[in-house]
Order: sequence, then structure tokens, then C-alpha cells
Amino acid sequence: MQILVTGGAGFIGSHLIERLLAHEINVVCYDNFDPFYDAGIKRANLYHAMQHSNFKLIEASILDYTTLNTCFENYKIDLVIHLAAKAGVRPSIADPMSYYETNVDGTLNVLEAMKHHSVKKMVFASSSSVYGNNAKVPFSESDFVDHPISPYAASKKAAELICHTYHHLYGFDIFCMRFFTVFGPRQRPDLAIHKFAELILNEQTLPIYGDGSSSRDYTYIEDIIDGLMKAIDNLNGYNIFNLGESRTITLLQMVESVQKHIGKKAKINSLPMQLGDVLTTFADISKAKEILGYNPSWSFDEGIKKFIEWKRS
Repeated sequence: MQILVTGGAGFIGSHLIERLLAHEINVVCYDNFDPFYDAGIKRANLYHAMQHSNFKLIEASILDYTTLNTCFENYKIDLVIHLAAKAGVRPSIADPMSYYETNVDGTLNVLEAMKHHSVKKMVFASSSSVYGNNAKVPFSESDFVDHPISPYAASKKAAELICHTYHHLYGFDIFCMRFFTVFGPRQRPDLAIHKFAELILNEQTLPIYGDGSSSRDYTYIEDIIDGLMKAIDNLNGYNIFNLGESRTITLLQMVESVQKHIGKKAKINSLPMQLGDVLTTFADISKAKEILGYNPSWSFDEGIKKFIEWKRS
């Protein structure tokens, strides 16, 4: 099998590629090394993959349809894992146009290239942000999600709809995976756990938005990769799945765990809530368990311990 992983040099993509290579699957990584954060970090993410004979790297944007099309021509792609996207809620508010261009038009480019080359299987990375400030918890895939509160969330919902269109028109098998706050080694440096760990290690002040009671369903990277592998194994028709741990951790609980494993006390600066931030995320994972056999096993504290070990190394 030959799998194309868009955005494969990122946090989730690089972990997934290593798992695929361990299963002797041929992988083509397609990534533009977007300067949203240091490209050197992404190259380091691919260090182990680059040693593998089953791995190929293409440096290009999904907005470059010519190169994308050439990729499909040169490699006999059987399945696409579409992770490439501009990420982040707050940056999307500052720059909504580029988020729609990459996350919506870029996804359409991938689907069109697939159609042109008769590739009909995709696993798409969506986000828990599509739920917005959902009144009902935990969040279920059947919940109404037409009230996104950031351009990023809206772009992910739009991409889900485009995926459904290609399933309906051309018989594509597409699973949309709604990730819930993924963390672990290689996490993006702008995300809260990584950012807070860096600040605590350097004895700098942490910006805490709100009263610290906002909560997230933090999901350890290994559980996310397990969910993606099960999606690949069961890919049939169009479906949406939550991938989370199905438990919530408050912002202050997260800070407590990070400072415990670092061994330093955090200095906190309390600030107002920011636009686009949701109050809570909480995944109902019963559907993923039943259909995919998804069974997350990492505790939040174990995951933080592993992350801090990686950060120190």
C-alpha cells in the first residue's frame, strides 16, 4: 500500500508516518514547511522517517495543484491522510483569508487530484473546534455544528462538507476525524502545554485567560495515532468520528500537572478570555469505540510526564 500524508512533517503527521513505516507501508509525505513555526522543528520531526527506504518527501503546498497532480502521477497512491492545514483558533481571527484558502481550497485541490487519478479513499483531519460552545456535553458527532466561533472552526466544518460532496458524487470513502486537543512529544510550540512548559522552565510568567476553569479533552498523541490507524483499517463510506480521551481537564489542572513534572512553580498572570476560545471540549467517543474499535488508554498525567521528558531531552 502507498499512502500520501499531507502535512506529514507536523506534530501528528510525523508520528503517524513513523507508525505507518513500522508497518512496512510506503509513505509519501507532502508538506510545504509553512513558516507558522520554525521549519527546522518540522525537519527534525522527520529525522527517523528520512532514514527509511519506504519514505518519500515532497516539499510543496496543497495550493500548488500542478505539483499535487504530479505527485499522484509519479506515485501509485492508494489512500490519502489529509492533515495539511493552517492551524490555530486565534491566528485564524487575525488572518481568516489565508485559513480559508489553505483549509478549504487546499482540501478541494486534494480531492480534485484524487478524482483525476481515481484515488477514492481519504482520512481527513477535522477538529473539535467545529462544536463551538456546544451546550450539550459530551460532544457527539450527531450534534448540531452550524455555529462555529472562529474562522478556523468554520473552515474545518466547510472541509467536512466538501468531503461529503465528493463521497456523494464520486463514491469516495472518507472518514472525518475530529481531534480533541492533541498533545505529546513534538507538539507545536504555540500550543498551551508546550508554551506553558517553556515558560515554567525559564521561570517566566504564564498568561492564563479567564478564571482557569475552562476545560479541554486533552488527547495523547499515541491514542490519536491508534485512532487514525483504525480509521485506515475500517475506511468505508462517509463518516465522522470524535477522537478524544472522553474526560476533561481544567486549565489550572493542566498547569498543576506541568509544573509538577517540571519541578518548578508557575508564575501566573490572569487575563480576560480571548475571542474564539471555547469554554470546554469533551468528546463522546462511543461511536469510534463501536465502529472503529478505538480504545484510548493514556492518562493525562502520564502524557504530561512523557511530554516533559521529551522537552528536557
